[in-house]
Amino acid sequence: MGAGPAGLSAAATVSAAGYKAVMVEKEETLGGAPILSGYAKLVPSGEWAKDAIGRMVSRVEDDASVAIHKGVKVAQLEGEVGNFTATLSNGEKVQAGAVVLATGFTHFDSINKPEWGFGTFEDVLTTTQMEQMVSAGKIACPSDGRVPERVAILLCVGSRDRQIGREWCSKICCTVSANLAMEIKELSPQTDVFIYYMDIRTFGLYEDRFYWRSQEEFKTKFVKARIAEVTASGDGRLLVKGEDTLVKRPIIIPFDIVVHAIGMDPNEENPEISSVFGVALEKHGFIERAEHYTNTCGTTRRGVYAAGAAYGPETIDDSISQGAAAGSRAVADLNALVQKAG
Repeated sequence: MGAGPAGLSAAATVSAAGYKAVMVEKEETLGGAPILSGYAKLVPSGEWAKDAIGRMVSRVEDDASVAIHKGVKVAQLEGEVGNFTATLSNGEKVQAGAVVLATGFTHFDSINKPEWGFGTFEDVLTTTQMEQMVSAGKIACPSDGRVPERVAILLCVGSRDRQIGREWCSKICCTVSANLAMEIKELSPQTDVFIYYMDIRTFGLYEDRFYWRSQEEFKTKFVKARIAEVTASGDGRLLVKGEDTLVKRPIIIPFDIVVHAIGMDPNEENPEISSVFGVALEKHGFIERAEHYTNTCGTTRRGVYAAGAAYGPETIDDSISQGAAAGSRAVADLNALVQKAG
């Protein structure tokens, strides 16, 4: 279920092991969020999403062992491990020994953070919209087409925010935003980019490649702050108001574009997925993991596995690895079942 990076990886792994895989994707296009949302260059590879994910799509589309059902969902799942029957929304039935849920996430809707101007001001965008602008090759204010003098990227929009019920860290937004700042500077060297943050979480090898490089080579200005609101000034620019939490003083800086670094919500269809597949959700609404140490990639239903952002916020690279792990685990468990029966 799901043809994003994790699902594509799972299907390719099952096929490589000598088994048939059936992909079910509700959209008419394969590739998941990186393709459907128009991501620009991926972290950490630096490859354009359409090229990197495009290779994964071609690999399964060219594989005779992978059957692909697009534009449909699983409406019902009956049976048990080794002998499931999935009824699709178009009435077709699919037999399968195991199921991998690679159902991903939903981008946080910035409308739910109205004080930060999204939906009110035309020049307040999300990281997804800004990446689409980068992909198009031109940085300009949506309101009037001018080249921005200053761009602000606000981190943790829909992440680590108990007031709106988003307690979790979205794991990749700091790194993606540092990368986005460099992409903006590459296209528009005269534009100054500011990143407003609570703290920076460019973990592991992302620290020097994105955080430090963004500052030292591209002169991105990192401001440790607590943002109160985004309003309009008299000249049509945007005013980002808040507190500089290092010096504990109020700050108001005018910008031409403000970008919300939106977090990862659980897939908005997870209640339906939980009901159809008979798997539990954890308290935030992501799919609940089984005991991880001996049932890696498992869910609360035997024979149903999960991978990637279905479990919680995840990077693309880790989603691909988890997809491969889930495919391998499903094949291994089915082999063990056959040997035990036989």
